[in-house]
Amino acid sequence: MGARVAITRERRHGETRVAATPDTVKKLVGLGLDVSVETRAGLASSIPDAEYEAAGAEIAPTAKAALKSADIVLKVGAPPEDEVAELKRGAILVGLLDPYTERPLLEALATAGVTAFAMEFVPRITRAQAMDALSSQANLAGYRAVIEAAAVYGRAFPMMMTAAGTVAPAKVFVMGAGVAGLQAVATARRLGAVVTATDVRPQVKEQVESLGAKFVAVEDEEFKAAETAEGYAKEMSAEYQAKQAALVSDHIKKQDIVITTALIPGRPAPKLVSAEQRASMKPGSVLVDLAVERGGNVAGAKPDQIADIGGVKIIGYTNLPARIPADASNLYARNLVAFVGLLVNADGALAPDLEDEILKGSMLTHDGAITHPAFKGT
Repeated sequence: MGARVAITRERRHGETRVAATPDTVKKLVGLGLDVSVETRAGLASSIPDAEYEAAGAEIAPTAKAALKSADIVLKVGAPPEDEVAELKRGAILVGLLDPYTERPLLEALATAGVTAFAMEFVPRITRAQAMDALSSQANLAGYRAVIEAAAVYGRAFPMMMTAAGTVAPAKVFVMGAGVAGLQAVATARRLGAVVTATDVRPQVKEQVESLGAKFVAVEDEEFKAAETAEGYAKEMSAEYQAKQAALVSDHIKKQDIVITTALIPGRPAPKLVSAEQRASMKPGSVLVDLAVERGGNVAGAKPDQIADIGGVKIIGYTNLPARIPADASNLYARNLVAFVGLLVNADGALAPDLEDEILKGSMLTHDGAITHPAFKGT
């Protein structure tokens, strides 16, 4: 007999995504699983109950009914207390559980005997690429950051030559060229902006330039040797940091839009744009802070608000993927299906190999205890 999978409606403020789509329900059923979806779970992602039902899911009238006897529970974010209380001992919970800020949740899950896996802790290895939820969601966040900036910016992005005169293109500066930053670069270029980008890792220069943007950095010998054998950035000298800061400050004041993307799991976001740098921008300029949930990269950014300081607007939305829910849900649900494949055998019965490096690396709680080394004993 196959394991039972439950998907409930996300109840956190502003969360519009859902952990399954009709397409992924079909895939889960194809793995031999029984699927229960709480009614209205997909409405914010434009998925009516009837589509889940047609894909083979049972529609449950409440979260409690969906969770009853569930072996695997798939979530976008951390479940509320009342849902944790409904989980049976030995059940498996999978989601973007934000363990660094959800310590009480970890303790509750351990006490309840739930085996919890955090999708943000899935190792960045080739075999786990299809499960990389951080990348799938960051990609959409980078896209949406540019769309939000364009909506607030009082001018056009591309150059336009008209009989009435020429419209100059917007100047966009992306700080941080990871997944979100590179997508922001690509999107701003598609909209016709003049795009520049910076990053502490020299190896991303080529990626930035391949997208048609200019890379901004003090490219001295120290910078060229800034990559470790493992591919990470080395700590730069104080002298280099001062030179880079001066270059960035001079660059920021000439920009129309600045998008910051530096977010480090478990740590406060690094400050990339100071109050002085922000004040140097001309009125009408826009900043988008993708790290506002961890304190922000931009001085003056406020969570889930558009702050206006001296005519410069700072967009601080904390959950940009939720502002494009249909695609965000679709990609995230596929990440989950790939992960679920590690939890069941060919007959759809629970059979996780907890020594598998992907499961071991992402497991937070198991058998009544907090198991992840980052949280044990804290």
